[in-house]
Amino acid sequence: MKPLSPRHLLTASVLAVGVGLGFAYAQQPDKDVSPEVSQQAQEAANNNEPLSAPSDTQSESGVMPESFADLVEQVSPAVVNITTTSVVTQPTQGQGPMFPEGSPFEDLFRDFGFPGAPGQNVPQRSNALGSGFVISADGYIVTNNHVIEGADEIEIEFYSEKTLPAKVVGTDPKTDVALLKVESEDAIPFVKFGNSDSARVGDWVLALGNPLGQGFSASSGIVSARNRELSGTYDDYLQTDAAINRGNSGGPLFNMKGEVIGVNTAILSPNGGSIGIGFSMTSNVVEKVVAQLQQFGETRRGWLGVKIQDVTPDMAEAMGLSSDGGAMVTDVPEGPALEAGMLAGDVITEFGGQKVDDIRELVQRVADAPVGEPVEVLVQRDGDPVTLEVTLGRREIAEGTAANETGNAPPEESNDQVLGMTLGVLTPEMASQLGVANGMQGLVVEDLDPEGAAADKGISAGDIITGAGQQPIASVADLQARIDEAREAGRKSVLLLIRREGEPRFVALPVDE
Repeated sequence: MKPLSPRHLLTASVLAVGVGLGFAYAQQPDKDVSPEVSQQAQEAANNNEPLSAPSDTQSESGVMPESFADLVEQVSPAVVNITTTSVVTQPTQGQGPMFPEGSPFEDLFRDFGFPGAPGQNVPQRSNALGSGFVISADGYIVTNNHVIEGADEIEIEFYSEKTLPAKVVGTDPKTDVALLKVESEDAIPFVKFGNSDSARVGDWVLALGNPLGQGFSASSGIVSARNRELSGTYDDYLQTDAAINRGNSGGPLFNMKGEVIGVNTAILSPNGGSIGIGFSMTSNVVEKVVAQLQQFGETRRGWLGVKIQDVTPDMAEAMGLSSDGGAMVTDVPEGPALEAGMLAGDVITEFGGQKVDDIRELVQRVADAPVGEPVEVLVQRDGDPVTLEVTLGRREIAEGTAANETGNAPPEESNDQVLGMTLGVLTPEMASQLGVANGMQGLVVEDLDPEGAAADKGISAGDIITGAGQQPIASVADLQARIDEAREAGRKSVLLLIRREGEPRFVALPVDE
């Protein structure tokens, strides 16, 4: 299925920006949950049991329920509003005294940094609103990554109007999923994931959240379509006509059993409002991501290491294949597949004992497969089946986005200044652009001081530093360690191994502080 055009695709979040105390907060929710149901929700949390729909609302007939009220009342204690704050810098627009263009007073006003000087960047507080839902009694909360991205503070408002600060456990921008954690003395009512694969087009669904910052709100509709792909590699969205607006981001999409089968993420709209086309990332994708974030603080997806394309009917005919299913390998760079003997021109028809219909299916299966474990891959080669055993690598490492050993921050990237050079970690994408081996490790010179020693020694932007002090390096920390060692040994310079267009050469740079 072709990805949808992003022309009118909007994330379902809302952002309010103000100066000083100009914040926007969600309105207080109406008290639609009875004390009896609230007590039942708390008892369920104390017993570590998820909230679910009352048995008399769990219709399997597909007939429209008489009311969604019982379902809303039962699961709403697990739905939360999320408020994030951050500091952004924006230029002032026409604030402060006005002077004739070119007036010396205009320059004086700006140069001395008076608040509100025209064109001056002024820090402002921004406030973003979104939604989420609790998935465990000990306070784990799921929302969208774009809701909390770049936030300095995250506050969770529960249906009971209680508020708690939250910390980020981990995020996955590829599926727009974030996992948060709050600390509470009391157990928190929560809901569970359902099987999104069992959702059928036409099934009734219920969306809960915080649209347009108006506070708790419910909307209902049906599943309009399945397996929608928007723009991401791992996209698998349910499309729904339940009203989803800005601020609904991260909120749950429930089936009639009170199970979460989707996370409301985006809308398709020419005007920014709901027109009945909303998208929810399927629970079967989200649940796997959340499990990894909870365990590792990051995702750990399998990596096969091939470039692929779909097999068209004419390609299948030309290769003598019985069907046009599978994924054709167009290139096999250095990686797990090459080590296992895979060749360009092979057609992958099975992965892990399961049939592969297209490249999207293969990508998702590889991502779900455990890293570092062997998996059988069946390929068609010259008309004959060949079984290969591939030990999968980790995609995040291959892409240079894996977290380091001390936290969730990605590897050191650009804008690190060392010895008058601006350095960035060499990623596979950079390696491809620079025409070097995909597996090479080192630092890319992104910029340098034209009057510094590095420039005097002939180093230029685009050079790759692969060694220092006659030891390999893979990060700025490695380089800094070699520099420190040289200084401690009383040496005046450190020897760097530089590669330019694949050709190595050594350069000694002074390390005087």
